[in-house]
Amino acid sequence: ADAGAPGLLVKPEAARAQLDKERPPGTEPPGPKPPDPDPNPDPDPPPPRPLKRFHGAVPLDALRAGRDAGRVAEEVIAHLAGVDGAKVNVTLEIEAEFPDGFPDAVRRAVTENGRTLNFTDHGFEHE
Repeated sequence: ADAGAPGLLVKPEAARAQLDKERPPGTEPPGPKPPDPDPNPDPDPPPPRPLKRFHGAVPLDALRAGRDAGRVAEEVIAHLAGVDGAKVNVTLEIEAEFPDGFPDAVRRAVTENGRTLNFTDHGFEHE
């Protein structure tokens, strides 16, 4: 090119449009080819899998267990049990420790009451 020739600036978009006009029909533009669209696009995505189980554990204040358990029953268990056909199991688990050992009267009362209330597993241990 002649160093003394005046320069010409062309916007890339204008140049591409002009080249597209001048290209003979049926020929591909130079450069990388855009990817072909997927001939078999995926049909609708599969529906989300249903959530079939719930589990939860919550500590209760030992001095207010009745109140706290009542709130759990109203605000969680009632919703789950209200679903037609739902099977809901609720288990109350108790752990208690006393370094000096529980008094005999407490052990007898808790053991008898546990039997009366149909505890499936209960008992006192040395450690």
